[in-house]
Amino acid sequence: MGPSDPTGLHRVLDERVVLPQAAERLDTRRELWPDEVRIRVERLNLDAASFRQLERTHDGPDGVRRAVLDIVAARGKMQNPETGSGGMLVGTVEEVGPDSPLGLEVGDRVATLVSLTLTPLVIEDGLAGWDGRSEQVPCDGYAVLFGRSIAARIPDDLRADLSLAVMDVCGAPALTRRVVESYDAPRVVVIGGAGKSGSLSLAAARDAGATTVGVVPTEAEAALLREADLADEVVVSDARDPIALRDAVGKAADVTVVCVDVPGCEGGAILSTAPGGTVVFFSMATSFSAAALGAEGLAADVTMLVGNGYVPGHAAYALSLLRAHQGVRDLFLRRLA
Repeated sequence: MGPSDPTGLHRVLDERVVLPQAAERLDTRRELWPDEVRIRVERLNLDAASFRQLERTHDGPDGVRRAVLDIVAARGKMQNPETGSGGMLVGTVEEVGPDSPLGLEVGDRVATLVSLTLTPLVIEDGLAGWDGRSEQVPCDGYAVLFGRSIAARIPDDLRADLSLAVMDVCGAPALTRRVVESYDAPRVVVIGGAGKSGSLSLAAARDAGATTVGVVPTEAEAALLREADLADEVVVSDARDPIALRDAVGKAADVTVVCVDVPGCEGGAILSTAPGGTVVFFSMATSFSAAALGAEGLAADVTMLVGNGYVPGHAAYALSLLRAHQGVRDLFLRRLA
């Protein structure tokens, strides 16, 4: 074994030098470099856009299960080749390298806060406990964290699957709050407001003093969002129809947060945002070229941000929102059920 790199370069098997996320294959050996940590995996949480794509393109739950196994076996990580996205995992620390800077100890139950797209992963049970019908995947195997990885201990007062679901999207509310706080009493529109990242973003925006508008695709989701009491206004619209979305939202937003897992929502988000406003894209289904060219073509003076999933303190903040807002907790538990 040669020297390690905190970014994980030493586990990249490609001929050219790339970071682990861009790599075609990763080295999944159990033996650790001194700054690494090995996790005994309990559950994967697949990225929503990735799971929907797998559902659309494979023959039923068995086909989805086989696809996930094939991807992990071929690449040494879970990275959907179509969406480029992965997810995250929960498990128990089983070995810590002597030079690891992560502050973890053997026996800690943790959720990884870095993507499965860059995490060496081996599945050892053939996903026998997964029905292939949900984003949460019971799993036995192991994964490796690098020196620059991030992980958070699972809190004792929350179910592991609930904690995992929250931490999977914890970057969204933290960045939403940061952006909202830069405006004076803004109007904030969250597209996909009844989803995981959407409900947390609505809670964060309201806590930061915003007037909140939640956009959902169906009356059924609208009823759930009204019951959750996270939005001052609930709008039903297909976010893929830019004119319909603009008209449904009405008064343009100071901040628009895109939290949907379907492509084609860039134009509507831009049209729904006032000049000088900000659009935050948290969906892995976003085409960033479409967003950039669309804003140019519409002469839209908006700032567009890519939610990268990391803001210092994001996991603790998201969990605090879950504890403080019963509506957020109810929406998460409904999804898990």
